[in-house]
This record gives sequence, structure tokens and C-alpha cells, in this order.
Amino acid sequence: MIYEDILVEPVLSEKANLLREQGKYVFKVDPAANKIQIKEAVRRLFNVHPIACTVMVVGGKPKRQRNRAGYTSTWKKAIVRLPKDEKIGIFEGV
Repeated sequence: MIYEDILVEPVLSEKANLLREQGKYVFKVDPAANKIQIKEAVRRLFNVHPIACTVMVVGGKPKRQRNRAGYTSTWKKAIVRLPKDEKIGIFEGV
């Protein structure tokens, strides 16, 4: 699997911003990726040294469009923890 394909997009929410202050960065990742692959992708793409990686599957929410009920897609989320002295520049606006 290619490292650019493992990390789909960063998650930019209020909760993710609060976690960033603790040195944790949140990404939407490929559903087939595991913790080791995610840590390696973050290490190679951003030149940092991840300490830990927590992975979870976010279930789809029920939605309605007119008279048709359905669900949004499920997706996989990873929270990557970095040492206190390292940061990812794209999140910090650098």
C-alpha cells in the first residue's frame, strides 16, 4: 500500500483541535490500513516519530432525504500521538 493512500485526509473538528494541543493528530485513513502502516505513513510523509496510534471505526449516522431513510458511510479514524517537541506543520499553518 502506498503511504499517500493510507492517510485519506486530516480531521478538522473542535475535538480534533483540542487533541492537537496534547500532541495528538487525527486522520481519516484507509479502511484496510493497520496501526503499523499508519504510523509508518505519518513518519515518512511528515518526518516525525509517532509514539502511538489508536484506530477506530466510526459508524454511519442515520440520515433522511425526503421520504427515504438511509445511513452515511462508515469510515476509519486514527489518532496518532507524537512526542512533545514534534509537530506536524500543515496543522499549525506553516
